[in-house]
Amino acid sequence: MTRARLRDLGITIGTLPTGKHNAITDVPGVSVGFCTLAYDTPRIARTGVTVVVPRDDGHWDNHAFAGMFSFNGFGEMVGVHWVEESGLLTAPIAITNTHSVGTVRDALLQHSVEQSLPDTWYLPVVAETDDGWLNDAAAFHIKKEHTITALRAARSGAVAEGNVGGGTGMICHHFKGGTGTASRVVSSKSGRFTVGALVQANYGDRPLLRVDGVPVGRELGAERVPLARPVYPHSSIIVVVATDAPLLAGQCKRLARRATVGLARVGGTGHDASGDIFIAFATGNRVPLQSNGSVALKMVPHDQMDPLFDGTAEAVEEAILNALTAAEDTVGQKGRVAHALPLDDLKAVMKQYRRLG
Repeated sequence: MTRARLRDLGITIGTLPTGKHNAITDVPGVSVGFCTLAYDTPRIARTGVTVVVPRDDGHWDNHAFAGMFSFNGFGEMVGVHWVEESGLLTAPIAITNTHSVGTVRDALLQHSVEQSLPDTWYLPVVAETDDGWLNDAAAFHIKKEHTITALRAARSGAVAEGNVGGGTGMICHHFKGGTGTASRVVSSKSGRFTVGALVQANYGDRPLLRVDGVPVGRELGAERVPLARPVYPHSSIIVVVATDAPLLAGQCKRLARRATVGLARVGGTGHDASGDIFIAFATGNRVPLQSNGSVALKMVPHDQMDPLFDGTAEAVEEAILNALTAAEDTVGQKGRVAHALPLDDLKAVMKQYRRLG
């Protein structure tokens, strides 16, 4: 059947309502752009760049509080030392393949200089997962212009998923993986807020995959759908969490940690050779690059954070599953094949476990 999002299949995860697009872009001001490279000559490319722009009111000089968490550190997210030190996100976030982190980082920095942006330096955040099973990563396909294309393509609204951007060559639970997103709307005494997540999913063993608690990976084993990357040891997931709640840096770090809960619900356990690295930012405060005096801030009290934690867990869980249901069968280098999660079979399993009417 045609590829679809999880809810298009009639499968609902969690209890909280989604935003309009069920995407990270439901957080006001957040936009996402992609550049996808998929060609066979002169060398096989199944790769790309994803860019998340944190706000539309001058993100280069109106910073957002942020925090990161490394569940397992066999991976890279450059630029996060300054996030950890200052608690601020000062530039867009980009995600690509392992071999292209430096190129993408340099492209974002060069763009800031060419645009005469207000500071003399930036430390862009760029993360990676390894697409080297499907993509000829040694060809170094990603160039600076591809990052700029993704940045200029950033839009609000619905977000493409599956084989797009940095997720083009990724594998998840030995099915074709990639890019996924979801959102939740939460309420507290401090107000009503949106939490959104975007993932680049490239991790996990088949038997561990669960959908709404159902052991889908065991039901759809290698005898039914051949394993992608059957003996390849490396795997990773990058998670970007965004919210419009007025959180401070330490609270963003707490939010980033909760991405682990959503990952665990789907079946991620943080394997030794997995780079499971998460970053969260909050746009509910404006932190100017330059100020002549103190900056007034707001803060959700810690004892009102639980709805945001719940929303993060649900959004990450569904974003991973959307990456799986949207991704398409992919043939890569050396004739390797990553089969997509078969949606008819998924629905049949969910019906068998009485999770689908």
